[in-house]
Amino acid sequence: MASTRKCLTMLFVLSQLAAAALSGKPTNATTQINSNSVLVALLDSHYTELAELVEKALLLQTLEEAVSNHNITIFAPRNEALERELDPEFKRFLLEPRNLQSLQTLLLHHIVPSRLGQSEWPEKSTRHDTLSAEPIHLSNLDSMKLAGNAEVVRVDDVFRSDGIIHGISRLLIPKSVQQDFNNRRSLRAISAVKPEGAPEVDPRTNRLKKPAPLVLAGSSPVLPIYYAMAPGPSLAPAPAPGPGGPRHHFDGESQVKDFIHTLLHYGGYNEMADILVNLTNLATEMGKLVSEGYVLTVLAPNDEAMAKLTADQLTEPGAPERIMYYHIVPEYQTEESMYNAVRRFGKIRYDTLHVPHKVVAQEADGSVKFGDDEETAYLFDPDIYTDGRISVQGIDGVLFPASEKTEITKTVDHVQATPKSRRGKLLENSPFHSSLTLHLICQSKGNV
Repeated sequence: MASTRKCLTMLFVLSQLAAAALSGKPTNATTQINSNSVLVALLDSHYTELAELVEKALLLQTLEEAVSNHNITIFAPRNEALERELDPEFKRFLLEPRNLQSLQTLLLHHIVPSRLGQSEWPEKSTRHDTLSAEPIHLSNLDSMKLAGNAEVVRVDDVFRSDGIIHGISRLLIPKSVQQDFNNRRSLRAISAVKPEGAPEVDPRTNRLKKPAPLVLAGSSPVLPIYYAMAPGPSLAPAPAPGPGGPRHHFDGESQVKDFIHTLLHYGGYNEMADILVNLTNLATEMGKLVSEGYVLTVLAPNDEAMAKLTADQLTEPGAPERIMYYHIVPEYQTEESMYNAVRRFGKIRYDTLHVPHKVVAQEADGSVKFGDDEETAYLFDPDIYTDGRISVQGIDGVLFPASEKTEITKTVDHVQATPKSRRGKLLENSPFHSSLTLHLICQSKGNV
């Protein structure tokens, strides 16, 4: 920790020397880089998390200029507030390079360009300008000093001639930064470019396919329904409303965004929504399929199930895509249609976009159970989203396909595994087709 502080302090000193050298101005080490400066004290204090954020936000020169013009007051969140108590998703948002301006605004909001020590602390709630565009309110509450909505836990913790550092209990988040984060969560900032594939060959004629004709809203898919089904259809899907339904059109991209919005507002499915938001190719592919008239059923694992995935499982190349594709069924199914099917036929195998794997469904405990191995998932939140083209069904586990060898053995020996758990386990090196390949398969075979 001490070495980290020394490195940050040395980095601050060197940055000022370099800035003066590039500008051609004479360097006055006594004025610009005073070892008693409050900035040097911050870099060498126990507020190491805040000091690292200042360095990552490239604010050292800005703060040095502020100190040279007037005294400053820094409200420094304690390390625990930034390291363990801060929302991990919000912290990832701040550290993304494209959100550098939001990080700078947040840090400058903690600095007042005037000296406000314990003796200058206002008796009543007062408004003070900060180095950001948004002010901060200082107040007293039952002998407790407040900076915004954070308690000042260490008054005058660092006292220097050019500034003061107060320790506070939590991070102060300006409204503009919170709004930027909310816009990211609500998908307003998403813009995906549709992939342009290579020329396609029709497997039936071995000739290049002609561009697909424009499909009018409410029209059936270009390919017949039997081309959309995989070999050995398990069960006819639930009927989907046509052009006379509530939406009157097939706008795949809007419908994909709608169901992701619904997952966020429903609650408990933030991890699934986050993967879909970040995997823009997958979201675009789903929107393209729905726009062409195909339908999809998404088996969405809840946050409790997703939390049991390890970092290695998610960081393995292609792992998030494999997981998502195995949870997308190219049929329109509702909770009622799936339950009636498993009640009538016992065990149903639904095709998935993770070709050639299928997901098994059967009746159990008055609900629908997915998976045919030792670990399974139950239909937990039925019909989260149903618009006639996309159906979202919440499940309480993450599903993974068995290896091909296991599937062949079960088919030949007619062995049925006894379920023991409701949770899935990732199998390494499972086959995976890219989104473009899957789209070509869906176009050549179709979808329901």
